[in-house]
Amino acid sequence: MKAIVFDNELKLDNNYAKPIPQKGEALIRVTLAGICNTDYEITKGYMGYAGVLGHEFVGIVEEVNDTDKSWLGKRVVAEISWGCDDPNCEWCAKKNYRHCPNRHTIGIWKKDGCMAEYITLPTNILFEVPENVTDEQAVFVEPLAAACEILEQLHIEPTAKVLVLGDGKLGLTTALTLNAHNLDVLLVGKHQNKLDIAKAQGVKTQLLNDFKPEKKYDVVVEATGSASGFETSMSLTKPRGVLVLKSTVATGKELNLAPIVIDEITVLGSRCGQFKPALRLLEQNRIDFSPFISKKYPIEKALEAFEANKLKDTLKILIRI
Repeated sequence: MKAIVFDNELKLDNNYAKPIPQKGEALIRVTLAGICNTDYEITKGYMGYAGVLGHEFVGIVEEVNDTDKSWLGKRVVAEISWGCDDPNCEWCAKKNYRHCPNRHTIGIWKKDGCMAEYITLPTNILFEVPENVTDEQAVFVEPLAAACEILEQLHIEPTAKVLVLGDGKLGLTTALTLNAHNLDVLLVGKHQNKLDIAKAQGVKTQLLNDFKPEKKYDVVVEATGSASGFETSMSLTKPRGVLVLKSTVATGKELNLAPIVIDEITVLGSRCGQFKPALRLLEQNRIDFSPFISKKYPIEKALEAFEANKLKDTLKILIRI
């Protein structure tokens, strides 16, 4: 089968071995996959991963290795991690597989990804896509679920002032998600064309150059991916407010963390999320990801797709399998 593989170099393998579903697994024919920034980071050495890339996808179940065949023919998406299912594992008992120390993560850790014609996955992490949700919308479920995770971790009062800092895919998705839950959200970023995507769906937006920084926000979501963004977010979070970190900031730069103590700010790390709330938002047409899609490429032009993903104005590149 065709597969986009990274093993010291990025390549399209036209003869990659088709996976065989093990007990409790489904064989899924992938129809559409999305390139994530994590995929790009892997090509630079992140996690030391080698194998098929990708964890954002939608596909059709063609085979099930189980007595329960109810998944056959269904259009599905899947959570990106699953655990060891050891009865003594506290994380698996809570179905919070992303923190299981012995987890598998699609296209990132111990498991081939979805940028291939086929992938095998445990049926217990599959979710059926509602009929009215297109493949182009369904492929965004994983990042949308990550945005929904904030509301699972944190109760935000309806009167709270919420600021999302950063207008990349992460910031846009987070702002749209919080806005869909009727919260008072302001998205601040550097790119008017990206801010306009959120503005068109009812989010209040402002360019960073025009933004008057004030320490008045109950919740600040940092989605810039930079150390300076983290420092700015601290300065905007009011005393006893909550600073939510959605982007991973890895830096050797010294940070002044005194404001966290002085203002008694709660810092909340937030990563992956549950798929059911995300699918409901899409089913109810509460969020439209169509403006995110910069271009779609066939798998045969995978290398070209990854190059396009590096361009400054690119938001989301999709790959047709």
